[in-house]
Amino acid sequence: MEVGDAKPTNLQLYFAIAHSNRSPPSRSRCSPPMTEGMRGARGSRSSSVNSNPLILDIEDFKGDFSFDALFGNLVNDLLPSFLEEEADSGDGHGGNIDGFANGHLRGHADASRLSQMSSSAPFFPEVDGLLSLFKDACKELIDLRKQVDGRLNTLKKEVSTQDAKHRKTLTEIEKGVDGLFESFARLDGRISSVGQTAAKIGDHLQSADAQRETASQTIELIKYLMEFNGSPGDLMELSALFSDDSRVAEAASIAQKLRSFAEEDIGRQGATTAAGNATPGRGLEVAVANLQDYCNELENRLLSRFDAASQRRDLSSMSECAKILSQFNRGTSAMQHYVATRPMFIDVEVMNSDIRLVLGDHGSQPSPSNVARGLSSLYKEITDTVRKEAATITAVFPAPNEVMAILVQRVLEQRVTGILDKILVKPSLMSPPPVQEGGLLLYLRMLAVAYERTQELAKDLRAVGCGDLDVEDLTESLFSSHKDEYPEHEQASLKQLYQAKMEELRAESQQVSESSGTIGRSKGASISSSQQQISVTVVTEFVRWSEEAITRCTLFSSQPATLAANVKAIFTCLLDQVSLYITEGLERARDGLSEAASLRERFVLGTSVSRRVAAAAASAAEAAAAAGESSFKAFMVAVQRCGSSVAIVQQYFANSISRLLLPVDGAHAASCEEMSTALSKAETAAYKGLQQCIETVMAEVERLLSAEQMATDYRSPDDGIAPDHRPTNACIRVVAYLSRVLESAFTALEGLNKQAFLTELGNRLDKLLLTHWQKFTFNPSGGLRLKRDINEYGDFVKRFSVPSVEEKFELLGIMANVFIVAPESLSTLFEGSPSIRKDAQRFIQLREDYKSAKLATRLSSLWPSLS
Repeated sequence: MEVGDAKPTNLQLYFAIAHSNRSPPSRSRCSPPMTEGMRGARGSRSSSVNSNPLILDIEDFKGDFSFDALFGNLVNDLLPSFLEEEADSGDGHGGNIDGFANGHLRGHADASRLSQMSSSAPFFPEVDGLLSLFKDACKELIDLRKQVDGRLNTLKKEVSTQDAKHRKTLTEIEKGVDGLFESFARLDGRISSVGQTAAKIGDHLQSADAQRETASQTIELIKYLMEFNGSPGDLMELSALFSDDSRVAEAASIAQKLRSFAEEDIGRQGATTAAGNATPGRGLEVAVANLQDYCNELENRLLSRFDAASQRRDLSSMSECAKILSQFNRGTSAMQHYVATRPMFIDVEVMNSDIRLVLGDHGSQPSPSNVARGLSSLYKEITDTVRKEAATITAVFPAPNEVMAILVQRVLEQRVTGILDKILVKPSLMSPPPVQEGGLLLYLRMLAVAYERTQELAKDLRAVGCGDLDVEDLTESLFSSHKDEYPEHEQASLKQLYQAKMEELRAESQQVSESSGTIGRSKGASISSSQQQISVTVVTEFVRWSEEAITRCTLFSSQPATLAANVKAIFTCLLDQVSLYITEGLERARDGLSEAASLRERFVLGTSVSRRVAAAAASAAEAAAAAGESSFKAFMVAVQRCGSSVAIVQQYFANSISRLLLPVDGAHAASCEEMSTALSKAETAAYKGLQQCIETVMAEVERLLSAEQMATDYRSPDDGIAPDHRPTNACIRVVAYLSRVLESAFTALEGLNKQAFLTELGNRLDKLLLTHWQKFTFNPSGGLRLKRDINEYGDFVKRFSVPSVEEKFELLGIMANVFIVAPESLSTLFEGSPSIRKDAQRFIQLREDYKSAKLATRLSSLWPSLS
């Protein structure tokens, strides 16, 4: 029940309580709400319960009706007034007593109070009134149910009657629809038949009209054809149509039709005559000849009008003439005539201006950079001109793309080819131009510049528009003759550059030789070994030539296989150049070593010579030694530069050549094999030279030992003087020489090459010293000094970082102990090193007391295997 500010009195309630969202019923069906005066007279409520009967209506039970809500609202409306009266009669303390909710008290305190109240008064004094109310309500509900049932029965009967009528109506409608569909089907069939008949009639009418039109045109054409089939060359009696300038387009169209018709007739007559089916008669040969003459005259007349309009820049007249001329050979004559009359094709000054722009003044030597700038300017001017012509062509010709194709083709074949012929004069490979005048390289650079700029022009012309013309392919054809012979010219240019460079180096070397003056033969050897030394700068220049050639090769070779073949050929030229250059350089360095060796052999003297001759020979030997040391250092420098040059070539191959060869199977591997073969010649020369270097060093060491080593160095007299623990003078000289000369070897050689060279040198030094010491006799103090020499040599060879050589000199130090220990201790000296007993026995024989101490007998009993 919706509760407002005014409540109905007692049981006079309106029953909107079951509808939470409904508006309350009209107040006319319920008692009026209470006023403030009526609330004071609560005692009169019980007496007014039966005075106002409960009014119920069917509408109150519609929707979401709830009997619990109805009962709860009835109770909660009466019970609060009863509780208020009881509270007023109490002790005056106003308690907050809420009403029942669905017939239950809301708190324990309220329940206790109600129980106290029930002991003095009836718990629910209004029950009689409610009972009467419920009875009246029950009665009314029964009446309402009966009314509802009656209305429901009535509605059922009405629905049944209407349903029967509806079914009957639907059956009739279905029958009518079926009949209607049949009528529509018959109508559609008739419409289709009538439409087909009308279409056939229309086709026949259209065909008849076309035949009539064709017949009419044919009659008209035959009349005109008879005019042309008169006397040969007689064009005077023609209709006004063929002479009226205002009807030129119509005359051209009819003339073309007549010529096609006459030519077809002649062709049919010829075929019939050839088959022997008819006798040849007079045909339309005269008409064909006259029509051809007329068409030529008309075409010339239109071309004259076209030229006049072109000079006036009257685009509309030009367009009109072009449309008419399009009927003659599809307008080819007009297109070609327009292109041929462009100033850039007929003005000689334009061609001369192009040559001056690209090649400069007459008689000057053009350079690739100037030609590149000139071509860029020229091609830009050509592109701008073609762009302007394209605007005119688009406005004038019905088929502008065809005209643009003719124009661009004429530009490339006439104007561009004319300037290219001036720039690219192909040199002869049999007698190439000298390097001073640019040589073959100038032609190749010009070719690359012209090709690159012309390719850019082709792209620009393609952007402007050239119809169906393959401008890129046409551009390639302009250079086809040059590209076919390009690989031979490139290789010949590299060879020419190499020869010129070698001549330049030889000239420089000759100048150095002449500037040095007259030098004695002994001093001249050291100078000749350093002339025309290998230069990394020269090899770098070789590589730079190859890089430039590869760049051109990449520009000219579009196919991977062709590119790989040309790159391989160019790289082979580089390998040949580098291999020949460094091999010759190494050979020249070897010549210095050979000259030094011949000088050493020249001053080898016998023993029976005078002191003066020996002194002169010693002086000459010193000069030969200086020449040998100089040639040794020069060769090491050559080897170092050779290694750097090979590294440059290998790096260039890895960075630039490999990626161009890998796409083709086998090309990369073949180039690697060629590189190995080409460099093997230099390796052979280097190996021979290093062997000569070792011979040179060993010869000088032997000379120093022979000249400086004294017999008293290892057998000093026993005069009570303290032994000298310093190295001998010969040892000091040898170590100083080796330190000085091998410094260049340490710098020049690397890796395994360095290790192999020093190993061989160390082994040769070990053998030389063993042989040298075999010439002397040792006492204990001499043995100590020998041991000091061996330690000095051992400290030096440690710089080699070769374990096998260091081990040999350590064994030499052990063997030197045979001169120091007492004879009875020799047997135990080599117990831990049985492998050197044989060399040790030779050393023992050099002891001063070998015979006196009878060491031979003692050692033979101890080492029977050595006896």
